[in-house]
Amino acid sequence: MQSWQAPNLPVLPGRGPQLRLYDTADRQVRPVAAGETATMYVCGITPYDATHLGHAATYLTFDLVHRLWLDAGHRVNYVQNITDVDDPLFERADRDGVDWRELADRETALFAEDMSALRVLPPHSYVAATEAIAEVVELVEKMLASGAAYIVDDPDHPDVYYRADATVQFGYESGYDRDTMLRLFGERGGDPDRKGKSDQLDALLWRAQRPGEPSWPSPFGPGRPGWHVECAAIALSRIGTGLDIQGGGSDLIFPHHEFSAAHAECVTGERRFARLYVHAGMIGWQGHKMSKSRGNLVLVSQLRADGVDPAAIRLGLLAGHYRADRSWSPEVLDEANARLQRWRAATELNAGPDATDVIARVRRYLADDLDTPKALAALDGWATDALTYGGHDSAAPRAVATAVDALLGVEL
Repeated sequence: MQSWQAPNLPVLPGRGPQLRLYDTADRQVRPVAAGETATMYVCGITPYDATHLGHAATYLTFDLVHRLWLDAGHRVNYVQNITDVDDPLFERADRDGVDWRELADRETALFAEDMSALRVLPPHSYVAATEAIAEVVELVEKMLASGAAYIVDDPDHPDVYYRADATVQFGYESGYDRDTMLRLFGERGGDPDRKGKSDQLDALLWRAQRPGEPSWPSPFGPGRPGWHVECAAIALSRIGTGLDIQGGGSDLIFPHHEFSAAHAECVTGERRFARLYVHAGMIGWQGHKMSKSRGNLVLVSQLRADGVDPAAIRLGLLAGHYRADRSWSPEVLDEANARLQRWRAATELNAGPDATDVIARVRRYLADDLDTPKALAALDGWATDALTYGGHDSAAPRAVATAVDALLGVEL
């Protein structure tokens, strides 16, 4: 799958500090001990509707990780999927009277346009679920052979399921108790009441062919992948074991990330699929989490069509800490626009205060669990000083603009 074109990425002098991030599994901020090549898998969209600000906040979070790794001298192997075969996609296509492939292609293209406008660095590998069927089939075969999976006794729908107890560590990533798991499993795409399962928490690996649904051949019958196994298969085939970060929105902690990790662990024998599990908070609008099911969406494409500068969208989302659930509002956008204009005015001056300290602080704040509020405040201080008192360093305005571009992805 073709991703979007990468924006120009300036390189700053020296190297940024090593990154520390909050690990959901360990419930604490930990160093990201990446090797020469840092690896990251981030769950992508199900392309049945346009990119909203909740999506954008998630991908901006991991864009910062990508940029900070590059600034610290790492190469980055970043993989992102597209769930282009799933029930919500089929339901929306049926509602709108279009072919599901046409809908998926259209919304995937719009997502790429939005990411490009927001100056998000593209992943190294951008993989559609429909491009990874062979890898999914291979992974499911291994789970069946090891006893980690089974086929339900249903001649009409012989679906394949993963045993939730196939790894002794299941549940470590989310830390949830069974009651919480069952509730979230039912709310987020699971089927706890499916007859024939060994346990209510067992997760679908392969959905046997149903009338009117697409299917692919497999040794266990024609069908299509389940959700969680898709990500496990793509991550293992494109990155392998020893993944540094598995990332996504906080609504993916369970069941999606718990199960995709367990699927990989049960075949590789590793204790942890990823060294760190990193999750972005939810974006709200008018008192509720922004979601397609609720329909309370603020779309990136609509904001752009209304003439909003994508840099202001980016700054508005970065004004809050990435892990915090926070709300979007006209006031957030107004403040972001005002900040953008101040920064642009300050960096267009012929000279300004020395930039060495503010760039070092921005690097340090961002490396400390992506503390964007502190980073933005530091830049606000420099811009205020530049606009109020001026300065004698003719190179400072350009140095600050370059750092803001390289580290925050905001072009001044």
